[in-house]
Amino acid sequence: MPETKTGDANLRAGDALLVVDMQNDFMPGGALGVHGGDQIVPEVNRLVEKFIARRLPIVFSRDWHPPNHCSFGEQGGIWPVHCVQHTKGAAFTTGLAMPADPSVISKATKVDHEAYSAFDGTGLSELLTRLEVTRIFIVGLATDYCVLETVRDARREGFEVVVLEDGVRAVNVHPEDGPRALQEMARLGAEIVTADAGGLPSA
Repeated sequence: MPETKTGDANLRAGDALLVVDMQNDFMPGGALGVHGGDQIVPEVNRLVEKFIARRLPIVFSRDWHPPNHCSFGEQGGIWPVHCVQHTKGAAFTTGLAMPADPSVISKATKVDHEAYSAFDGTGLSELLTRLEVTRIFIVGLATDYCVLETVRDARREGFEVVVLEDGVRAVNVHPEDGPRALQEMARLGAEIVTADAGGLPSA
């Protein structure tokens, strides 16, 4: 596991919150359920409330697949059918706190292109740049796929990144995939913080 750092996590101008793929199909019992995915909702909501209170940007990403997406097993991919556009499985999970007019970006919308990262073909980098964002707090699902690849692209784009360990969960196709993903994020320069270590930013 990477060393947990708290750093200066107090919110400031230039911060944004990115909530990755908190959708029904990724919740336990969903088509591609992540163990414990529902358990992070309170931590995610706490952050959302803090960012709303400070009037800082919040962006929600979602998988938004066509019915015959290349990632699905029947199309030769590795995943069961999940997060198909306009289905209940693709909807944001019940209980997720969202602003009245949320900023939502959709990824993996093309039949022949997989997109784990929230930056992949979504215009997210341009949006954050227009909003003068320099540091991104990232939470959501799943640690070892969409969160990791989003962190990778965020660092490549030059953003500071803070990942709340309490606010992510892993698929863990292999038992150590989640911890390895956190280690890789730390290697990329992301700050990994935990709420119980005081890492949750103050409002």
